[in-house]
Amino acid sequence: MPRIRLDLAYDGSGFAGWAAQPGLRTCQGELERALATIAREPVRVTVAGRTDAGVHASGQVAHADVPVAIAADAAERPQRLAHRLSRLAAPEGDLVVRAASVAPAGFDARFSAVSRSYRYRIVAGPADPLERRTAAHVPQALDVDAMRRTAAELVGLRDFAAFCKPREGATTIRELRAFSWAHEGQLLTASLTADAFCHSMVRALVAACVRVGEGRLGLAQAVALLDERRRSSLTGLMPARGLTLVEVGYPADDELAAQAERARARRSAADLDA
Repeated sequence: MPRIRLDLAYDGSGFAGWAAQPGLRTCQGELERALATIAREPVRVTVAGRTDAGVHASGQVAHADVPVAIAADAAERPQRLAHRLSRLAAPEGDLVVRAASVAPAGFDARFSAVSRSYRYRIVAGPADPLERRTAAHVPQALDVDAMRRTAAELVGLRDFAAFCKPREGATTIRELRAFSWAHEGQLLTASLTADAFCHSMVRALVAACVRVGEGRLGLAQAVALLDERRRSSLTGLMPARGLTLVEVGYPADDELAAQAERARARRSAADLDA
């Protein structure tokens, strides 16, 4: 069956996460229902990065193997297909298919990706009701310079076990390529890019920086967590509502299949010494 690529955005407030779950409204569940309505048969959707309940996306990517007729629509009338899927999946407008296209050969939304970028927003100080769905709230001012220094020390190819919820058989070795903080008034924004993130990693990394910014955790303590081999209670976990997946990066079309093969190879501690 031909494969299509779907570029998505959603407000995660009304969804129980990305992954389909019986009896719950999820992004995957609603999108697969919409595709099944058009295809008149079940369609499975694979996503670049699963998001938890309450997490948002402005640059999510997925793929689906579909009947020829739907692929033809993606080739000939892509905006019509995108609009139809959006309307069927979320009449409320909180999930939008921004683009639908025929996927290049070898494309896999998850395994062909070379990077994921997230943004985390915090209101530090008096609460702002206009930000209650898209930003976490910290009641006091934070030491942003200390948070920036902490973020810089965490960048690199590391074992982030202390910052991840464990999943059986999954590696916690990731390459965190960028981690920075911007500050405008009482709004703080963290920007993070990695080859991939393990479960809850972004929210734990941000939480560690916030604890440093509050003076509850020293910079050296936060960095020392990289030596831990299990999730640490010192990091905490920031609320889901402040987190948005903003971009998924892919290589050139002729590198998609090769990248997918590389990504399927499980990293080990030996990679850290390479």
